[in-house]
Amino acid sequence: MEKNKNFLIAMALSIAVLVGWQFLVVSPRLEAQRQAQIEAQQSAQAQNPGSLQTPQVPAGSAQTTAPIPSGRESLVPSGNAALPGTATREAALAETPRIAIDTPTLVGSISLRGARLDDLRFKNYHETVDDSSPDIVLLSPEATAAAYYAEFGYAGQNAGTLPGPTTVWQAETGATLTPATPVTLTYTNDSNVTFRRQVAIDQNYMFTMTDTVENAGTAPVAVAPYGRVVRFTKPEIASAWVVFEGLLGVFGEEGVSEATFSKIEDEGRIQPVKASSGWLGITDKYWATALVPQAGQPFQAEFLYQATGRPQYHSSYLGDAVTVAPGQSTEIVSRTFAGPKVVDLIDGYEENAGIQQFGQLIDWGWFFFITRPLFHVIDWLFNFTGNFGAAILIVTVALKLVFFPLASKSYKSMAKMKDIQPKILEMRERYADDKAKQQQAMMEIYKTEKINPAAGCWPMLVQIPVFFALYKVLYVTIEMRHAPFFGWIQDLAAPDPTSLFNLFGLLPYDVPIYLAIGVWPLLMGITMFIQMKLNPTPPDPTQKMIFTWMPVIFTYMMHTFPSGLIIYWTWNNFLSIIQQSVIMKRNGTKIELLDNLRDMFKRKNKEA
Repeated sequence: MEKNKNFLIAMALSIAVLVGWQFLVVSPRLEAQRQAQIEAQQSAQAQNPGSLQTPQVPAGSAQTTAPIPSGRESLVPSGNAALPGTATREAALAETPRIAIDTPTLVGSISLRGARLDDLRFKNYHETVDDSSPDIVLLSPEATAAAYYAEFGYAGQNAGTLPGPTTVWQAETGATLTPATPVTLTYTNDSNVTFRRQVAIDQNYMFTMTDTVENAGTAPVAVAPYGRVVRFTKPEIASAWVVFEGLLGVFGEEGVSEATFSKIEDEGRIQPVKASSGWLGITDKYWATALVPQAGQPFQAEFLYQATGRPQYHSSYLGDAVTVAPGQSTEIVSRTFAGPKVVDLIDGYEENAGIQQFGQLIDWGWFFFITRPLFHVIDWLFNFTGNFGAAILIVTVALKLVFFPLASKSYKSMAKMKDIQPKILEMRERYADDKAKQQQAMMEIYKTEKINPAAGCWPMLVQIPVFFALYKVLYVTIEMRHAPFFGWIQDLAAPDPTSLFNLFGLLPYDVPIYLAIGVWPLLMGITMFIQMKLNPTPPDPTQKMIFTWMPVIFTYMMHTFPSGLIIYWTWNNFLSIIQQSVIMKRNGTKIELLDNLRDMFKRKNKEA
């Protein structure tokens, strides 16, 4: 029995690690994030609805220089001098001539200075569940506080002035980049080398840059293409450990390389990696910007953090030099992904565009062999039902059927445990003063009756991998973001918005998130309590205490978990109650629910 007690305690502590992290770390972050969103919305509405804004820069403000720290020099040429980062989005966009972008999914522009992709907003994603809330802005010009952009250029010597961050490209007047109409940018330097860049975009979020380098000079030139994603901020509310955010890439045989924002801040620079295939970029919870160098052409990639001046995070690469003889030309093709990490879309780019391990943009975690298939099952059921919440309910039923043999065996063992309770009580009285003999006699009873004392724990134990996998799916996949269920649950990836402490919205005040115990967490706690009371009362005081308080503790500690996870757990408990009751009845074992409840209240009355 002592081993059984230790097993239960170990299992409870394992789950407590997850819920404790959610309660102590994630919950305060969620509350801070909620306040930040409110302030951002108020600011956006006051300045320019539909885009994220920053305070306006005073007229005539000067640019400042941000030197690169010694010993952390980038492979690629340095960019513009870092601006103060106080310009509004409108003012920053008006500073440079631009080519408009308009697709079914994106709206924005390309700056002709540097041919920089620094203005992108999503048409189909909003800051809140309200479709009238501001669109999600991914990329912003360098002059804004939330600067974030991607650019391509060239390095080299004795080739004249090469295209870089300050180069002003020429484009056809009135041109607009759409999936049906690519745009062409041109630049000719002082050595009669012409760079012609055709920019195309598909129906989604992949840009293709086809550069043609033409040498009209009298001597050969060698140019090395480079690309980089630069971000001047990191997520204001850092995500929980369950999702990776930071600088990420896949480099040939080296495979996946990653550095969180905090890691690159500590190290300053991740040394260059040599490869001839792969990609690199910066990713956060739902969105990513990634560069894909030309396949088959060697390049060096690096991650860099620049702390002096305005802090900057760089994910960049430098290709091997290409020699262009006089009167000759060469073509270099590179791509940029800038968009939401939609699973089917990312997988499609990996399979159809041949981008090596592009699916690694989505952090499936260590248990990817469970998480990824679980998502695809839920997503398939969503396409069938039209509701992710309903899909989760159906998956729960399917999992119950899969684990039915194990659950059946466990519940039969629990029924036998109830039948031998009189023997155990009698044995305890006989060896009341000898704990060793109690343990020996109890194990003998288990052996004689062919009972596994830990068998009753298996139904909960087998749920743990599924619990982690579903938590991961709800937390990291953008498909679950703002996915409604029914009634008041309009976002399965967010906690239940109701609270017991304002009578579920009847009282006119908001409740702090640590007290926002909603309807579904309460239902989860009630179903867990009923399931516990179906079982025989454990003879061991420690087990009895765990079983008594576990529903209360879980209700409080899990109320900030995604509502989709709470719905799954509640529905699973309900099905378990029915399943356990039927199995116990078939085995001729009395269902103890009413008796256990009656005894609990009697005991409380006596103590009172």
